[in-house]
Amino acid sequence: MDTLSRTALTALAPASWGTTYLVTTEFLPSGYPLVSGVIRALPAGLILLAITRKVPHGKWLWRSLLLGTLNIGALFALLFVAAYRLPGGIAATLTAVQPLIVVGLAFLLLNERPTRWRLGWGLAGVVGVGLIVLRGRLTFDLLGILAGIAAASVMAGGIVLTKRWGRPEGAGAATIAGWQLTAGGLVLVPLALAFEGLPPGLDLRAIGGYTWLSVVGALLSYLVWFQGIGKLPVVAVSFLALLSPIVATILGWLFLGESLTQWQGVGFVLALTAIGAAQLNPGVVRNLVRVPVTTKGE
Repeated sequence: MDTLSRTALTALAPASWGTTYLVTTEFLPSGYPLVSGVIRALPAGLILLAITRKVPHGKWLWRSLLLGTLNIGALFALLFVAAYRLPGGIAATLTAVQPLIVVGLAFLLLNERPTRWRLGWGLAGVVGVGLIVLRGRLTFDLLGILAGIAAASVMAGGIVLTKRWGRPEGAGAATIAGWQLTAGGLVLVPLALAFEGLPPGLDLRAIGGYTWLSVVGALLSYLVWFQGIGKLPVVAVSFLALLSPIVATILGWLFLGESLTQWQGVGFVLALTAIGAAQLNPGVVRNLVRVPVTTKGE
C-alpha cells in the first residue's frame, strides 16, 4: 500500500470519531461519560483479544496499561465530559491543538525536530477548526474546557509513545488495538461504578448509539489508526485528527439543522488544507511549484 492510500485509510478513524458528538448528545443517556467510555472500549477490546488470542507479557504489560489509559481510557472519559458540558463544538476546537502538542513531544521523545512548516499549519488548523465550530453565542464551562485540553494532551502523548515503542514481534495492529482498548476500558470500570453507577435503563436508541461507538468508533477505527501510526510520520498522522470536528460540523448541518456560514466555509478550506499540507515535505512542495528554467536554444 502506498503512502497516499495508507493516509486515506488512516483518516477514516478520526472521521468516524467525529460522529461521537452527535451520537452522545442525541442517542446516549446524559450524565454518564465514564460509563459511555467503558461501553465503547471494553467490548471492542475483548472481541479483538478473542480474535487474536494474544495477551501482553513482560514490559508490554505496563506499556499496554499506560498506552491504553492515554489512548483509550483517559481520552474517552475526557472527550465524553467535554461533549456533555461544552455546546457548539467548543470541545472540538480545544482538541484541535493536539498536533501542536505532538510536535513538541515528538521533539522530546523521538528527536524529530519541529519544522516551521508543520508548526505553521498546526496553527492554521486550529484557526480553521475554530472558524468551523465556534459560532453564535458561546457558553464556557471550566470543567469542560479543562477536559477538552486534557483530551488533546493525553491523545498526543499516546500517539508519540505508540510510535516510540512500536510493537512486539509478531503483534499486529489488531493485537495492539485489543490490548489498549481492553486496558483502557478496565481502567474506567471502577471509576464508572464509583462515581456514576449504571444507567437506569437503555432504550433501543441508546443501544444503537453505543453499538455504533463500540464497533465503528473503537474496534474498526483503532485497527486502522494503529496501523497508520506504525507506518506514517507521527506528526503527519496527528493532523488527521482535525477531521473529527469537520465531520462533527457536517453531521450537525445534515441532521440537526445547524446552518453553515461563509466563515465556516473558509474554516473548512483552511483546516483541510492544513491536513493535506502536513502530509507533505516542504521540499517536495518547493519542487512542485518551481518553474523549470530552460536554456537558450532549447
